[in-house]
Amino acid sequence: MSVIETYGLTKRFRRQLAVDSVSFTVEPGQIFGFLGPNGSGKTTTIGMLLGIVTPTAGSFRLLGLEGRRGLHQARQQVGATLETPNFHPYLSGRENLTIVANIKRVPHDRIDAALDTVGLLDRARDRFSAYSLGMKQRLALAATMLGDPKLIILDEPANGLDPEGIREIREIILRLHDMGRTIFLSSHLLWEVERTCTHVAILRKGRIIRQASVREILSGTVTAGIRGGNLETLRRLVMEYPRTVSTSIQEDMVVVELRDDDLAALNAFIAGRGIHLSHLALRQRSLEEVFIELTGAQLPEEVAGNR
Repeated sequence: MSVIETYGLTKRFRRQLAVDSVSFTVEPGQIFGFLGPNGSGKTTTIGMLLGIVTPTAGSFRLLGLEGRRGLHQARQQVGATLETPNFHPYLSGRENLTIVANIKRVPHDRIDAALDTVGLLDRARDRFSAYSLGMKQRLALAATMLGDPKLIILDEPANGLDPEGIREIREIILRLHDMGRTIFLSSHLLWEVERTCTHVAILRKGRIIRQASVREILSGTVTAGIRGGNLETLRRLVMEYPRTVSTSIQEDMVVVELRDDDLAALNAFIAGRGIHLSHLALRQRSLEEVFIELTGAQLPEEVAGNR
């Protein structure tokens, strides 16, 4: 049984088509990244899954259930954290979670376990207003876990955090995955998605343009970095190599996409034309590179700067 299945899910706001016939599947045990430039329909899709936004067309299943009654039942087994945590600032972390537990009608003995999972048990008595942004995000994850959900939906869980805060969120997500949760997350931190997610779907202008495992998306053509002599001369020469797909100059080397990983043949081709390389090595293609190729998006400066 799939955890999430959508069929032609569509949302139109007057003349704006925010989500355009989106279909995707999330299987049990996946950490599924939902990616796209700003305005591509990610948050609107999450809103439809959570019942916050009413679809214009299409349908979906959660945990194998559909229809108004079925989706209401399924959502009792879904935990969600939206981008901005919403807690009472003058109550402690534990007191805020007590309110959440009462709303969800879950036993209070789950509170300390949730605080422990996110590393806040020793700060449980501190006021929420005294928490750092990272601690606030972690408390939101703790609230998400109180209902013992089978599916966890996260919208930008590490947004605005420093590198240490991002690392803490990543470790919690992996811990929840190890506990058997399926996780669906929207994020613009592509290097974190690459390190964390097992599968991704990439949106552009409300439509899914690629869905696959992270491993599959990063496979295909081979990328190599080469250095030797004048870079522009080297780049033009490499373009003549029969197995070259594309070339570019990045920082102090030529980056070439190849149809195979026979670097010895590439080296022999270049040496045969009188250039001896000082550097030749395979490069791991990044999810960020694939994302930019597929969407044509320009990453925000603060995103690129955190790599």
